[in-house]
Amino acid sequence: MTRLVRCLLFLLAMLAALPVQAQDVTRIDQAEAVRSDWSAQTPPPEGWVPVELRDLWEKRWPDHDGVVWYRVRWQQADASQPIGLLLDYTCLAAAVSLNGQPIDRDASLVEPLSRKWHVPRYYTVPPALLREGQNELLVRVSGLAAYQPAFGTVSVGDPVVLRGQYERERFARRDMQIFDAAVGLVLAAMIGIFWLLRPQDTLYGWYALSAVFGRLYDWNFIAGSPWPFRTTDGWQAFIAAVFVASAATHTIFLLRFSERQWPRFERALLALAGVALMLALLLPQWMGPLRNLYVSPTILFLYVVSVVFVVFALRSGRRDFQVLAACISVPLLVSLHDLGVYMGWYGGVSYLGSFTSPVMLLGMGFVLAYRFAQTMKRVEGFNAELQREVQAATTTLADTLNQQHALALAHSRAGERLQLVRDLHDGFGGTLVGAITRLQQAPDDTPKAEVVDLLRDMRDDLRLVIDTTAQEQADLATLIAPLRHRASRLLEAADIDAHWQVDGLEGLQLGPGRSLDLLRLLQEALTNVFKHSRAARVDVQLQRAGDRLQLRVRDDGVGLAGARAPAEARVGAGLASMRHRAQRLGAELRIAGDIEGKGTTLELDLPLAV
Repeated sequence: MTRLVRCLLFLLAMLAALPVQAQDVTRIDQAEAVRSDWSAQTPPPEGWVPVELRDLWEKRWPDHDGVVWYRVRWQQADASQPIGLLLDYTCLAAAVSLNGQPIDRDASLVEPLSRKWHVPRYYTVPPALLREGQNELLVRVSGLAAYQPAFGTVSVGDPVVLRGQYERERFARRDMQIFDAAVGLVLAAMIGIFWLLRPQDTLYGWYALSAVFGRLYDWNFIAGSPWPFRTTDGWQAFIAAVFVASAATHTIFLLRFSERQWPRFERALLALAGVALMLALLLPQWMGPLRNLYVSPTILFLYVVSVVFVVFALRSGRRDFQVLAACISVPLLVSLHDLGVYMGWYGGVSYLGSFTSPVMLLGMGFVLAYRFAQTMKRVEGFNAELQREVQAATTTLADTLNQQHALALAHSRAGERLQLVRDLHDGFGGTLVGAITRLQQAPDDTPKAEVVDLLRDMRDDLRLVIDTTAQEQADLATLIAPLRHRASRLLEAADIDAHWQVDGLEGLQLGPGRSLDLLRLLQEALTNVFKHSRAARVDVQLQRAGDRLQLRVRDDGVGLAGARAPAEARVGAGLASMRHRAQRLGAELRIAGDIEGKGTTLELDLPLAV
């Protein structure tokens, strides 16, 4: 199906370029010509020479830049009906008169010359301008020797037939060029956007760039003036340099498409294209007239590159390579015709390369779709493989997590046991050892009450260990509650009124070890109040102040001096224990009596972060 479409397009292009001959149309290919300078408003009376149309005056007057007048005569039998008049080719600008009456004139017949070479000229001539017998057509052609100045054949006859021929010629030589430029720009924009979305696929970027340069070159077949350049030399130099840049970027695209990268070769191509563009802008008066010196080798280079790619694609066996090779082969074959027109090898004036744009559009569309499908297949395969690997990794991770969880549980239990052992050893064990030592050293008649006090101290210390161990993750407010309850009951039994102020302890966790040391210190302080102070009131303040915890225990008892009489050794041991615990906590402990000698105040300043 693709081959059939290509063949049909090619045949249509050839048919569109062929002039239609009919019995009531006369094609004139003989004329007279004379040259003159730019300022001539009328042809010179002498110097006319017979010429055959289409006439390329560079063969007769190789260095002539200026004006050539063409005089065409024919016999008109019937001048009562309008006729059609078709001028096949005028390069570059022209003014036309019939029987001495102007009928057409381009906007600029001197530099910067108008550019109407790419379309034929058609006129419906009314009877008022015709003569029975001989009629004379005078055409003033302005051109430059370096750019194939010429005048084509003239056809006269049936207006309907010639109008149809004119429409076909204009379609082939101008409208299709516009269509080609539009299609090329759309394709360049589409592939350029694709490249912007996937910058790693550089071949699409190179194709878009080559398509942009190609469309700039196509503007040569559309533009009606050399704007924005001031001269025809500037325009032609720029167009030729753009062609070189298009060839360079197209070659790099083919290399990248073939999955080849030749950095030095690519840099050389880009350097040549850059030099051509720079010289075209800086030295248009040289680069324009001498364009064939670098355009002809570029054309030959493009043929070589295209043939090499086609051979490579056929040998590769890859579908996308072969499709692109087919899409390149069609323009390659058609370009042989266009090359003959450009070089003047035969009398044609129509370029057919624009008819191949739909083929390139279909080809690049297929290549993009094919590569996208291949990419999706690879992505799907990768996803499937990734899913399998993820599933295997998930299974392995689950097994590892289960093992780690079991180890963590065992470690946690061992840690809890070790913490309990440490607490029992450091706290309750020390209390127990101290109690045993005191009982061993006590006389046989030790009062029962003293033994009970020792046992009660051991019980309270054991409760602290149990509370902090059972509620390892509890905050300080929760841990204080049971101690507060027991201490308040103990103090009330001794007619000591206890007042507690606890602020900011919710959510505060010191850790099991530090919490236990703090509770023991507070318990020891309250025990001293109970045993030695003979106070009627005790105030306990425990509050958080920023990043510090402050403890204050104040009683209204006999003070430190009065507490030493009956149990001096016991009080001293209690103070030493509290100082030891404060040191482990990293806190500052202060114990002082009132100025009047009554009451004792214990203050502890504990940093929360150690």
